[in-house]
Amino acid sequence: MRQLLILFLTLTSILFPQSIEKLISENSEIDSNKVLMPTEYHSRVNMKITPLLTRHHYSRVKLNDSLSSTIFDTYIESLDNNKLYFLKSDIESFEKYRYQIDNFLRAGNLDAAYKIFNVYKNRLTERIEYTIERLKTEFDFSKDEYLEIDEDNAQWAGSKEELDELWRKRIKNEALNSILDDKTWEETADNLTKRYQRFHKVLLQYKTEDVFQIYMNAFAQSVDPHTTYFSPKTSDAFKINMSQSLEGIGAQLRSENDYTKVVRIIPGGPAAKSGLLHKDDRIKAVGQGKDGELIDIVGWRIDDVVELIRGDKGTTVKLEILKADATPDMPSETITIVRDKVKLEEQSAKKEIIEIKEDGIIYKLGVIDLPTFYIDFEARRKGDRDYKSTTRDVKRIIGELKEEKVDGIIIDLRNNGGGALDEAIELTGLFIEDGPVVQVKNIGSSIDVGTDPDKSIVYDGPLAVLINRFSASASEIFSGAIQDYGRGVVIGEQTYGKGTVQNLWDLKRFLPGVKDKLGQVKLTMAKYYRITGSSTQHLGVVPDIEFPSPVDPLKFGESAKKSALPWDQIKPTTFKKYGDLSSFLPVLKEKHEERMNTNPELQYLLEDIEEIKLKRQKTSFTLNQEKRAAERAEAKKKRELRDEQRQENSDIEIVDKEEVEVRNIKVDDPLLEEAGHILANLILMTIG
Repeated sequence: MRQLLILFLTLTSILFPQSIEKLISENSEIDSNKVLMPTEYHSRVNMKITPLLTRHHYSRVKLNDSLSSTIFDTYIESLDNNKLYFLKSDIESFEKYRYQIDNFLRAGNLDAAYKIFNVYKNRLTERIEYTIERLKTEFDFSKDEYLEIDEDNAQWAGSKEELDELWRKRIKNEALNSILDDKTWEETADNLTKRYQRFHKVLLQYKTEDVFQIYMNAFAQSVDPHTTYFSPKTSDAFKINMSQSLEGIGAQLRSENDYTKVVRIIPGGPAAKSGLLHKDDRIKAVGQGKDGELIDIVGWRIDDVVELIRGDKGTTVKLEILKADATPDMPSETITIVRDKVKLEEQSAKKEIIEIKEDGIIYKLGVIDLPTFYIDFEARRKGDRDYKSTTRDVKRIIGELKEEKVDGIIIDLRNNGGGALDEAIELTGLFIEDGPVVQVKNIGSSIDVGTDPDKSIVYDGPLAVLINRFSASASEIFSGAIQDYGRGVVIGEQTYGKGTVQNLWDLKRFLPGVKDKLGQVKLTMAKYYRITGSSTQHLGVVPDIEFPSPVDPLKFGESAKKSALPWDQIKPTTFKKYGDLSSFLPVLKEKHEERMNTNPELQYLLEDIEEIKLKRQKTSFTLNQEKRAAERAEAKKKRELRDEQRQENSDIEIVDKEEVEVRNIKVDDPLLEEAGHILANLILMTIG
C-alpha cells in the first residue's frame, strides 16, 4: 500500500511480537469479499479533524471545490499511484465525488472514501488472481519484447484485458530479474506466488481504521506535505518510539508503490555506520541472521515490515534492497546490518583535519561533520552542567582545531535533516558577534526573531559550509544565516526547502468526553524566513558555488511536493553584515570549473550524474534474457574498470588529532576535497 503517512517506527524493540509469525504461517481463510464500512466514531473524529486542518493551519485553508478536487486526486493516488489496479471506468464512476468531498468532510460523511477503497480492494484481488494463475506457466524469455514504464504519462487501462497485458509484462520483468540472479523457474514462480499471496492477505486484513487513516491523510497531505493524521495505533507507536532508547537498524521507512522505502538514515545508527543502506533505497525482502531465509515484503503494511526489521541489540538482520537509482531491469543487492542502539554520542559533531595542496601551498583545514542539530533536553532540565548539545560540542571542537593551527574550517551539513531550532541559532552565534539569525512567522502574521544570545565570537577565521539536497530545516537556517552575514562561503547543492514548523495536536482535547483514543494531528503552524526576509520554504538555500547534483529537484525536495506551501518573503530584519565575499566568487567559480574539468574523481561524478539522468529518462526495458544479461554484464564491466582507475588517485591525506591516518579523499569523498580546494582558494585570496 502507498500510505502517505511517514511512520517513525524502525528504531525500537518489537511491539507486536507474534503478528508477523502469524501473518506468514496462518492458513485461515479471510473473506476477500468483505466490505469495509465507516463507523459513527470515525465520522465524529472526521468532523473534528476538518476544522483543525482548515482553521488552525498556518495557511487558513479554504475547504472548497478546489481543495475537494485535490483531495480526490490525492486519495486515488494513495491507493493506486501507478495506475495498476483501477480501470478507466472506475475512475469515471468516482468523478461524481470530485467536487463533493468538501461537503462530505464538513458533514462527517465517509461513504465515498470507503466505496472507492472497496473497489480498489476488489481490483487488487483480480490482479492477484491473474498473477498467480499466470505464474503457473513459464515465460518465454527469448521473445523480443519490452516493458514500458512512463509514470509521468501513464493512463488508466481501458479494459481488464489491457490491464492483464500490462501485468503480464511486469510479472515477466520480475521473473527475469530472478532468473538472472541464478534462480530456477520453479524457485522464481514459487517466490513470486508467495509474494503476491502475502500482499493480498495483508490487504484483506485492513480494518476500518486503516481506510480512515489513508483518507484523512489524503486530506492532510492536500493541505501541505508535512501535515499528517496519526491514528490511535500509529500515535501510540510514535510515542513509544520517541520515548524509548533507539534500537534497531537506525532508519525511518515508509510504504511507497508497494515497496518499503528508506526515508532517512539516522546519524550514528547501524545503517549509517555500515554505509550499505541509503536514503530512497527500497527494501524487497527481510531475513533474520546472516543465513536466515529472506521473506519477501513487497506490498506489506509498513508496520508489519518494521516489526520484521527491528530487534534486539547485537542481532543481525538481512535485507534485500533495490538501490535508489535502480531501474526495473537492474538486480537487487543483499546486505546485513547488526542491530544496535542509536546513541546520542554517535549523532554528535565529529572532526577531522584534511591537508589540501593549492598553488603549491599545503593548507591544513578542519572539517566538522554535523549529522543533526541535537540537544539533551532532559539533562539540561535536570541541571546537568555537562549536557550535550550541538553548539557546546562544536565550540569544544573549534578549540581543538585552533590548537592544531588549522588555516580554515568546513562545516559539513550534507544529509543533515535539521533538529533543534535553538541550536541552529546558537551555532550561528559562534561565528558572528551578535544579531538576528532567523525570523518565524506565526498564524496571524506575528513575527518572532531568533537572535544570537552571545556576543562573543568563538571562530573568526576562514569558513565554508558544505550542503546538499538532503540538508533541511535547521541546516537551512544556519547555512542561510552564514551566507546572509557574508561570514563564509556556502558550497554544494540547493537544499531541501523545508521552511515550515509543525506542532502535534491531540484530538482528545476536542472530544474530552470520549474515552476511546482518538489519535493526533501534526499541523503546520509557522514558517521560517531568513534575516533578509526570504523564506527557506520551497526554495531552500542556493549555494554560492553549486556542485552538480544527482538529485532531480522535480522528484525530491519541497519543490517536488504538489501541496507544498509557496516561497514568499517578508520585510528584512535589521542586521550588520560580517563581510562581503561577492567579489571573490567569480574567481572561486572559475577555479572550481577548472578542477571539474581536470579532476578524475569529479569527472567520474559528472559521468555518474549523467548516467542517473539517462536512467530516469528510460521508459523501455527489454524482457529478452540474452539482452538483459548483456546489459548487466556491460554495467558490471564499467564498474570494475572505474574501480581500477580510482585506485590510481591517492595524493591527499587526512590527519586525525589523536591518530594520524592516511585516507584517499579523492575516492572516498571528492566533494569534500573540492570544498577544501575552494576554501583554500578563498584563504589565498583574502589572507595570502
